Amino acid sequence: MKNPIVKIHVRDLGVMTAELYPDKAPKTVENFVNLVKSDFYSGLIFHRVIAGFMIQGGGYDEAFEDKDTPSIRGEFRANGFAQNDLKHVRGVLSMARTSAPNSASSQFFVMHQNAPHLDGQYAGFGMLTDGFEVLDRIASAKTGRYGYFADVPREPIVIDRMELVEE
Repeated sequence: MKNPIVKIHVRDLGVMTAELYPDKAPKTVENFVNLVKSDFYSGLIFHRVIAGFMIQGGGYDEAFEDKDTPSIRGEFRANGFAQNDLKHVRGVLSMARTSAPNSASSQFFVMHQNAPHLDGQYAGFGMLTDGFEVLDRIASAKTGRYGYFADVPREPIVIDRMELVEE
């Protein structure tokens, strides 16, 4: 069985392609694929951008209305899920969460650079295979504060759509 492949179409910036790893985080991949299939991510934004660290999206629209979905179990080592040994290196997709280990839902982040301190603490579930230049363009966005949010791009970075190109 092949790993799912997802294309993330980012308005005016291009496309990032990612391979997902159900062998590392099966429920996380299932949740993400179901959200992609339901067109959940269309029109949502990358709401947190930290150059040299990561870009995060999938939870808010341009008006900062919360679009999160029900939580799923955190599939990472510190949460008792030993099979996920994916390292948080440049290009890895991982699930965002609060301090509660089982609070991931729809928000994800893409590593701009390596962050080994996240290994085993967050559910990595995929890796960019193409579109690193898009990742770099997003990471270079000017950011500021928006309400209680920090590191928000001054101009919205919108996910036009995501598509599952291989399942």
